[in-house]
Amino acid sequence: MSIDPRPIPRFVAEPPQEGLPYGRWAETLAKHFHDACTEVETDEPVGSTGPVTWFPERTMGERTYVPATASTSEGWELFGYVSYTREHEGAAAEDFEASADVTDETAEANPDWQIDLSDAELRPFRGDEGRRGMLTLVWGVSLVGGAVAASAELGPDTTDQCTIIEERFTLISLDAYTGDYLDVRLWGADGRELAAESLYEDE
Repeated sequence: MSIDPRPIPRFVAEPPQEGLPYGRWAETLAKHFHDACTEVETDEPVGSTGPVTWFPERTMGERTYVPATASTSEGWELFGYVSYTREHEGAAAEDFEASADVTDETAEANPDWQIDLSDAELRPFRGDEGRRGMLTLVWGVSLVGGAVAASAELGPDTTDQCTIIEERFTLISLDAYTGDYLDVRLWGADGRELAAESLYEDE
């Protein structure tokens, strides 16, 4: 055994255990998401909210996160997540929390995009010698054909991966740590990299 020179959290979340939300469960989640959307503040009218698109759920610790997006009648996109806990596997969901934000940067307006990404900060991470980072929820849509998996890359380290379900994926990863920032990569069934994008590409 050798000492890890970079002790950071990797693969901290369980892989998706359920299919994409539907039926009454989707309606329950949508109510919490819509409530969070009503608190979003913008300088311009957002318009009415369209159907919610759900992404694979990921569980970290005792809390499960289900990301979501929804287009609006004014061309904006609402994005965020609903989270909850369960007392044990199979128990009813409880302790719901939801977060939402809005953007005018959409895949429809950017036909050159290969990945449509959204993200939300979850909680700070404190590393060795005063180093600080942020555990971040990242979700997206593959806009290239043939992608079967997505991975989170922080500098030299792969920190998470997710099987793509109906072109959608969800990752939880450390970000903004020791000068490294998160990249998302898409992979084909033959192991070839099909696309890559940084969360900070446009900043």
